[in-house]
Amino acid sequence: MNKASNNYKGTIEVEVQCLIPERIINLLWNKGVIIKNVRKVNISTVRFYIAIKDYKYLEEAAKVTNSKIRITSRSGIYFFIIKIKKYLGLAIGSVLFLVLIYYMSTFIWSIEIETEKYLSPYEVRKYLMDLGVKPGIKKKDASVAKIEEEMKKREDIMWIRARVEGSKMKIKIAERKSPPIIEEDNSTNNIISKMDGEVIRVYTVSGTALVKPGDLVKKGDILINAEQGKEGATYITKAEGDVMAKTFYEFNKSIKLKGTVKEPTGNMKEEIYISIFGKRLYLKKYNNEYKDFKDIEQGGKIIKKVIYYELKEINFEKDENQVINQSTEELKNQLIKELPIDCKILDNIINKDNTEDALNLNIIFIVEQNISLK
Repeated sequence: MNKASNNYKGTIEVEVQCLIPERIINLLWNKGVIIKNVRKVNISTVRFYIAIKDYKYLEEAAKVTNSKIRITSRSGIYFFIIKIKKYLGLAIGSVLFLVLIYYMSTFIWSIEIETEKYLSPYEVRKYLMDLGVKPGIKKKDASVAKIEEEMKKREDIMWIRARVEGSKMKIKIAERKSPPIIEEDNSTNNIISKMDGEVIRVYTVSGTALVKPGDLVKKGDILINAEQGKEGATYITKAEGDVMAKTFYEFNKSIKLKGTVKEPTGNMKEEIYISIFGKRLYLKKYNNEYKDFKDIEQGGKIIKKVIYYELKEINFEKDENQVINQSTEELKNQLIKELPIDCKILDNIINKDNTEDALNLNIIFIVEQNISLK
């Protein structure tokens, strides 16, 4: 107990253990200490109440009698003040924190701007700064009605909404757009063929079709003429329509059917060296152990590694029909990637020519597509 305990009223219940408990009670009485409610717990232990100001006399008596003291309960204003002091700092800190949070919430700390295509958020932010609206401004000084009114004065803003949400101001802007300029297309160009083909169908919106299904056309031929009407009563118009035709794509490919090929055996050797000024200092050297090999170089600028893979010759022979089907499918997939999405492959024609060890293929794909060039 400290010196401050002498200035406060309080009572404590203590438990004292010693060989002769009555001795410590007599010592306290000799000091004039008032002891209340003395109870014997066992032969060497007693409990009683004393005033907090007399605790120092109890400690002195305990030293004399070689006793052990344990405080079992406390009451009084002294202990109440100790509890208050313990939590006072936390309470004051919490109150100050809440006050600071409330004060900070009275400011706008960020401005979120949402625009459309042509008006940039940077330009809007700069205009707001001219109005005195920027991060750190008090909410009471940022009137959303005034901001909306001032921003609407700009010719490029049709509509604006400003709202304060928490410590953030959100501004959404709809831009004023000029009506599009519609230009009339008065051109009277003919529709011509963009490639060779055989006409399948003709769709004419305006103009006169000069071809019919079954006709063969070449690149540059006129398909739909920019004239309409009967003979002697024709007039110029814009040619509109589509001509669907069979077109032809030709591919040539040569495949070796039998022979030898070099393949890895699975064996490999490593060569490690350090490259310094163009010279090699070998840490591990390859000793030309493989007759046929391929090498792959790895590593950085100084320490480098070369891996040597052993190769061996293997005889092979491929099935002709399987080669034809595989090559046709590969070329078809390649053509599909190159054609417009509205094209359709109708059929293919395969011509082959066998030599001693190879197969020469000529594959023609028949494609239905729009050959109109407007």
